[in-house]
Amino acid sequence: MNFFLCILGMVMIIEGAPYFLSPGKMKFWVQQILEIPERTLRRFGMVLMTIGLLLVYWGTR
Repeated sequence: MNFFLCILGMVMIIEGAPYFLSPGKMKFWVQQILEIPERTLRRFGMVLMTIGLLLVYWGTR
């Protein structure tokens, strides 16, 4: 459980850094993302989840 909390904390740091360091650019990127079709975003999310799953699998072997 401690390992999971550590990983979760690291993800939150990495995800929060752009908002802290450059909020203006993050607003711009969010507006850009809103213009991308949902189907494209869904595919991109699936690719990222698959890569993440593979990394976790390889990291625990």
